[in-house]
Amino acid sequence: MDDLTRLLRDQDGVVARRQLLSLPGTDRTVVARLVRRRELVEVLRGVYVEHTGPPSWQQRAWAAVLWAWPAALADQSAWRAFEGPGRRGRDVERVHVVVERDRRLIAPPGLVVHRRSGFGDRVLWNLGPPRVRLEEAVLDVALGAPDELGTIAALAEAAGGRRTTAARLRAALDSRPWVPRRALIGSVLDDVEAGSCSVLEREYLTRVERAHGLPVGRRQVRAELRGRTMWRDVAYEDWGLVVELDGRVDHVVMTDRDRDLDRDLAAAAEGGLTLRLGYGQVLSRPCDTAHGVARVLASRGWGGAVQRCGKCGAPDQPG
Repeated sequence: MDDLTRLLRDQDGVVARRQLLSLPGTDRTVVARLVRRRELVEVLRGVYVEHTGPPSWQQRAWAAVLWAWPAALADQSAWRAFEGPGRRGRDVERVHVVVERDRRLIAPPGLVVHRRSGFGDRVLWNLGPPRVRLEEAVLDVALGAPDELGTIAALAEAAGGRRTTAARLRAALDSRPWVPRRALIGSVLDDVEAGSCSVLEREYLTRVERAHGLPVGRRQVRAELRGRTMWRDVAYEDWGLVVELDGRVDHVVMTDRDRDLDRDLAAAAEGGLTLRLGYGQVLSRPCDTAHGVARVLASRGWGGAVQRCGKCGAPDQPG
């Protein structure tokens, strides 16, 4: 196996011009001949692929790293590289790479360049293509999310995928001197480790209940069903309404769902009603959620009025 064949094999059929010129017996004339014969096709300036068809995502990733070298996959692209070619849910239209902060590169279409001081210490250079560590990529995606719900979704997906842990994500977070949403991320990681939904419970209390003047529900109310003890997240006992906050990242487990249904059954058996709320209702749409809960309470006899929180602009009435 000659040097070029070995290099193409190791880099999924992608090679940079500077690499070609470093091979024994290869000069500009040889490179020009390979290009003229279409044995190599330029996909980015100075970067070639060994066929004439559309490059695969893996080849595009290699091409991006070689074009920006020294560089590594970052953000969505690094995460996708860890998950393998079978995972297509991530951003595949653009390839994200990270380079040193003092470099100035004009990225071609389809390529996003991130700049960060000392990025090399966060990179796994032995992988192909080189990429930042998974925990770094997850944090980049979480911090780049347009809202809090997107941040939580990224953290929950990473932890649920079993490729990393909350402890590793927290270590990566601690290594960054300043990040937005640090408190939220830290709290969510605490919940991931504990298997609880304290973030959601706290935010429901402040963003939905208190901010809109809803009656104060009782928290973690004990109930019994068939001799088994269970706990209800929020109970508005005077109106027979229970709010369950579904925020655990492992909530798809069948036994968890079974316990949820048991709590709902116990509430219904007592003439009550159960509402299940998740991160979207509490963090992204707290005003709509508050007015929805208020309408349910009003239908069951509550005579109070919803307060405007300064963001919702809804009328002061339960319905």
